[in-house]
Amino acid sequence: MTGVNSPLALMRRAALPALGVLIIANFLGYAVIGENGVLSWGDYRRLKAERQVQLAQLEAERARLAHRSQLLDPRHVDPDLAEELVRRELGLVRPDEVIIELEPAPAPAR
Repeated sequence: MTGVNSPLALMRRAALPALGVLIIANFLGYAVIGENGVLSWGDYRRLKAERQVQLAQLEAERARLAHRSQLLDPRHVDPDLAEELVRRELGLVRPDEVIIELEPAPAPAR
């Protein structure tokens, strides 16, 4: 036998591989349970489905608003829509119309 290894020499030899193992374990941990890890894929799928529903609603609202803005084009305004807007904003009523006032609905109890 050449000699007994001292504990200090043994620790020096094992330090670098141990550090490498710790770094790899750290990266593997983040890859599995981290914010963008494998376990968060389910949340991403759920969020994607929710956002697709929200996108469909926003696209429908956008289409409705685009149609309404086309009806208000100054070159060819839809007379019914223009009359509706003027009546609502200015509170105008023709003499031959009958106004029926409705009582406001009661506020929901909290």
